Amino acid sequence: MTGVRSTGIYCRPSCPATPPKARNITFLPTAAAAQSAGFRACKRCRPDASPGSPEWNVRADLVGRAMRLIGDGVVDRDGVTGLARRLGYSVRQIERAMQSELGAGPLAIARAGRAQSARTLIETTTLPLAQVAHASGFGSIRAFNEAVQEVFAMTPSQLRAAKAGRGEARGHDASPWQRLSLRLPFRAPFHPDNVFGHLATTGVPGVEEWRDGRYRRTLDLPGGAGIVELSPTPDHVRADLALTDLADLTVAVSRCRWLLDLDCDPEAVDAALAEDPLLAPLVRRTPGRRVPRTVDSREMAIRLVLGQQVSTKAARTHAGRLVATYGRPVDDPGGGLTRLFPGPEALLQAGDESFAMPVTRRETIRSLCRVLADGALDTSAGADRDEARQVLGAVPGIGPWTVESYAMRALGDPDAFPGTDLGVRIAARALGIEDKPRVIESASTRWRPWRSYAVQHLWATGDHETNRLPEKDIS
Repeated sequence: MTGVRSTGIYCRPSCPATPPKARNITFLPTAAAAQSAGFRACKRCRPDASPGSPEWNVRADLVGRAMRLIGDGVVDRDGVTGLARRLGYSVRQIERAMQSELGAGPLAIARAGRAQSARTLIETTTLPLAQVAHASGFGSIRAFNEAVQEVFAMTPSQLRAAKAGRGEARGHDASPWQRLSLRLPFRAPFHPDNVFGHLATTGVPGVEEWRDGRYRRTLDLPGGAGIVELSPTPDHVRADLALTDLADLTVAVSRCRWLLDLDCDPEAVDAALAEDPLLAPLVRRTPGRRVPRTVDSREMAIRLVLGQQVSTKAARTHAGRLVATYGRPVDDPGGGLTRLFPGPEALLQAGDESFAMPVTRRETIRSLCRVLADGALDTSAGADRDEARQVLGAVPGIGPWTVESYAMRALGDPDAFPGTDLGVRIAARALGIEDKPRVIESASTRWRPWRSYAVQHLWATGDHETNRLPEKDIS
């Protein structure tokens, strides 16, 4: 971010406004640092609403883990002490590390997120401003008013009036759902086919569906159930949210961005992968591939075990049966979603008849559910990736494919590599790499630290429905 001392405004480096004099510019690492230094957000380039930094999702250190947890709403729900408890560090250690690197502590980072959530609600709904203050995580109307005024140089009422004058605010209905339509920005290029194709094709009936060109799914959020519809456009992803509790907005948006890997820096990833002559043609053909992730790490772990050594269709069928029996009901007036994915506690109560699969896999699922239920496996946004690999790999019946797939899709590790995956092996063979685990693993070192993205390009060499946007509804 660039702060302009003569105007008190901070901008994106690419802001189209008239460049200020160099002597008046100061550089700041984050929007939160700019706001803490007293700068207001530029009304033209809106730096507060820019895509999140890809650095926080890539990094596995303390600051990266802390930023992922803050984005998932931990500070808003549990305070800085709750954040410290999750990370296993003292409050002072976390404050020092974040101040050193970001120029702002966890409270300032969380406050910047609350301010952006408030602006979204002010501009896209006609909710009373008192409800907006609560929904965006502010503890009082006064704190809400002060934050909006400081960050945007406008009062909440002025923000709403400016947007209403352009006819962009939407109302809310009297149903149990609070509805919002948002634009989720991303860094171009963005190739949506494999992400949306994968999510739609592997979707669990009742929990996910592809309807009218949109990926839809239920969300299990801190304040209650939610439903999201996601659809790609050339310059953003449209998100239509229905929430039980508007205070879940920040968490819901964060999880949707994570699901679609929208905070990736595709130019950096593609440039690194294109250095390998084997991958270069694939990268040039479809730049901007993302990794399809998850909105719930516990759900992903269970689904990966259900999908071991079976077809996509069989995995969907197994998961759908469990959802129909043990998932909590959800009322979806806009489609065919019926349930939340059942948690491990519910599945531990399931009898043998609920698992139409070999005995060994059934016992693997139960062992995994016990590990998930007692918290031995950290499934939070700030999980230590190496530790999570060790805990998951120690579960009987879980091997490298499941561990690396979980690291890729749940932990967001950019360098995860399920080298024994059949699709990866077939693609590697087509590229002239011998189909032997050690040979494939050795060849993959050229793609580090972006092997998760290399996998997306390898998978795309096959003619599988997960590689393209569905032409028909899938429920």
